[in-house]
Amino acid sequence: MTKLFHPLLALIASASDCHLRRQVRYLKEENQILRARIPGQVHTRREERDRLLKFGWPLGPAIEELISIVTPGTFYRWRREAKRGKSSVSKPRGKSQVLRDLVLKIARETGFGYTKILGELRSLGISRICRQTVKNILKDENIEPSPKRRRGTWDDYLKAHAETLWACDFFTKRAVTACGLVDLYVLVFIHLESREVIVTNCTRKPNSAWVVEQTQTFMEQTKNRQHQPTHLIHDCDAKFSADFRTTLKDAGIQCKKLPVRSPNLNARVERFIQTIKNECLDHFIAFGQDHLDYLVREFVKHYNESRPHSHRNNRPPCEQSPVPEWETIRLEEVACPQRLGGVIKSYRRAA
Repeated sequence: MTKLFHPLLALIASASDCHLRRQVRYLKEENQILRARIPGQVHTRREERDRLLKFGWPLGPAIEELISIVTPGTFYRWRREAKRGKSSVSKPRGKSQVLRDLVLKIARETGFGYTKILGELRSLGISRICRQTVKNILKDENIEPSPKRRRGTWDDYLKAHAETLWACDFFTKRAVTACGLVDLYVLVFIHLESREVIVTNCTRKPNSAWVVEQTQTFMEQTKNRQHQPTHLIHDCDAKFSADFRTTLKDAGIQCKKLPVRSPNLNARVERFIQTIKNECLDHFIAFGQDHLDYLVREFVKHYNESRPHSHRNNRPPCEQSPVPEWETIRLEEVACPQRLGGVIKSYRRAA
């Protein structure tokens, strides 16, 4: 009986080993593909190194065929440090936590590289630190080198240029005319810092010449401002032609063309279009171009001068200074100016 089962058990064991080898081989190939997608070094944290040591130590020399996140020599160094009771994460010696926090603060707020951070420390009168120490501090916190940290977000771009950044887009309103129902096009410009809006006269045929004409009107209205427009966001609409971009370039305004199907990147002007439709245009039937221009003009005046905006601390976009604070108020002191037959209301103190 023993002779019968011994070959059978050996066959089962060899089959299991073969299956496990195939699994390990597949996982190794998959790991190599994933590692190839990650450029540069992979900086591990202390808890991650402890996990690799926990499961890699029992493998012995076989770890050299499996490990790919670091070299086998690095793994053996971690093991030697663990045997001596040292931390697997090197920390700068003799440097206070305040200095460490300062290096991290400069790196996260500016995106500077190791040398520029060192220069800022020198300007603060800190000389007992070298470039390698700065590098080690950032490496321990898993902060990438400077070129990989300079990829700002879209929100960073908007904040950096907010004072001189405008956005534009079209919206339509169906109107009743002598020729029947037609779609009228309106071009909107909005200032991202103040949320002030400039709206053009509408048209039935928004060709390139009309867009250029409205753009020139926009530049004329903004040329005497303290912060003149320097950047203009627009989408991929074909109406933003080469003549449109040339007109802006000649005036020193840089165009920022958005990717296809990305309305979230132009959310400020999209939100205004939703506001003017919900609060004004959806309440009226427009009879021709002059009527629509009047409706839009009245709402824009209300929007810029009277309508509170959360981004402006609940102040209108064009209000230069806040209204003086009053401790008491009576109902007879409150006036309610109305526009467009009472569709648009606002409140202020009576004169």
